[in-house]
Amino acid sequence: MGICMKTTVELPDDLLIEVKKLAAERRTTIRALIERGLRRELAQPADRAKRRGPAIRWVTVKGGLPPGLDVSDRTRMVDWLRHDRS
Repeated sequence: MGICMKTTVELPDDLLIEVKKLAAERRTTIRALIERGLRRELAQPADRAKRRGPAIRWVTVKGGLPPGLDVSDRTRMVDWLRHDRS
């Protein structure tokens, strides 16, 4: 099996109760269920990307950023967006 590392995982009470029941029904350990679940998740990287939400649709225009807009500084960017630029 190789080298194993112990770690602590905090789970909500209801999830822990469900996993204990499932482990008992399947006559296996919670550790085995967690390991299988993690391996399944890691084997499907494309599915993980899909769950993040819709892709960002980038819109580009000639000329670059408007004058005064600094996207490297979040606070200044929000100030620029809130400012009446008309």
